[in-house]
Amino acid sequence: MARRLDYSARYPLHTTKELYAALSNRDYWEARIEEMRKFSPNDVVSLESDDDGIEVVLHHILPRETLPEIAQTVMRKDMVITRKESYGPFGPEVTGKYSASIPAGPGSLTGTMHLFPTETGCTMRFSSEAKVFIPMVGPRLEQLMLVNLVDLFRAEAEVTQTWLEEQNPTS
Repeated sequence: MARRLDYSARYPLHTTKELYAALSNRDYWEARIEEMRKFSPNDVVSLESDDDGIEVVLHHILPRETLPEIAQTVMRKDMVITRKESYGPFGPEVTGKYSASIPAGPGSLTGTMHLFPTETGCTMRFSSEAKVFIPMVGPRLEQLMLVNLVDLFRAEAEVTQTWLEEQNPTS
């Protein structure tokens, strides 16, 4: 059985247009990945942005020895996560989706994203679903994935907030 989690990143004083512009900018993604490199090797594999939307592919590499013990029982080497995000064309509200995959991984992580304006700025809402297909430990691994995902989203939101402030200092 899958586990679900919602997380919202709020950007007071920044519009959906400013955040969408950041999402279409390679410098923004490099700044986000640079922050994540403090913890493990990460890379922006590709970024495509046009009138139809945005598509980005990232690699996150988690050394096996840094994984929780329960995850080490399943993963015999470093965990390479390919994360794909896609956003629809810009509008008053923007929807998107993401997936994270691990070669020969025992499960899946998928979700949707919804960028919308608020009275004070804008919000990006993530709705995530984790599935692990291993009896007995599956539910514990799903919960672990979602807890770590919230930490990742929170760190990325902090980088995004800083980047937006640097790009739009008068906002």
